[in-house]
Amino acid sequence: MIVEFIDAHREEYGVEPICEQLQIAPSSYYAHRTRPPSARSVTDAATTTLIERVHADSYGVYGARKVHAEVRRQGHPVARCAVEWLMRRAGLRGLSRAKGPRTTVPSTGPDTRPDLVERAFTATGPDQPWVADITYCRTFSGWVYAAFVTDVYSRRVVGWQLSRSLRTDLALDALEMGIWTAAGPDGTSAGSFTTRIRACNTSRCATPSVSLMPAQWPRSAPPATPTTLSPRSWCGRRALA
Repeated sequence: MIVEFIDAHREEYGVEPICEQLQIAPSSYYAHRTRPPSARSVTDAATTTLIERVHADSYGVYGARKVHAEVRRQGHPVARCAVEWLMRRAGLRGLSRAKGPRTTVPSTGPDTRPDLVERAFTATGPDQPWVADITYCRTFSGWVYAAFVTDVYSRRVVGWQLSRSLRTDLALDALEMGIWTAAGPDGTSAGSFTTRIRACNTSRCATPSVSLMPAQWPRSAPPATPTTLSPRSWCGRRALA
């Protein structure tokens, strides 16, 4: 990296002034430019070329374990740790069969919560029944969970929330956003509604109870004692009216 930097600026500033600022000896720079490549670098370059060919022949599917086995099968003795390091330096990786995160854990006890929707997902007007769900997607930084609330009548997403972790607050924030969305211009609700939330009977919904403000409360003046819903009270089929 230092040698490339000096090569890029030597015509403008000179080698010695740059080395003086970088606190390195100019002789080290010239020795690096004139000495032949080491045996290790030559071996790594040849092994990397072989690894790239094996990886390309597998259509980019093979990981370090299978690439290492194929390289040794072709008569090239190389350590697996060396294959892993060279693949990582070359930006090569295989495909993983690992499944996504588990978002639903079935309950072992009876479900005593009523299903007020009774699986009749129809509406004659907006803000009558809402349906909600939680999903996840893979990103470069890891798994991201998404909770969303949809109005059955208009098919419009009235509330949503994203999070790096599957917590109760994720879906509660999406539901609260939908409540504020359904409020009228004066901050009051346009009417009552019923919400059905599914697939959140998970083991990670074990956070403390949270307060959820119903839609009929004005935005500017919430009551002093809002209704408190425990995580288990809304996870699964739960209706709010």
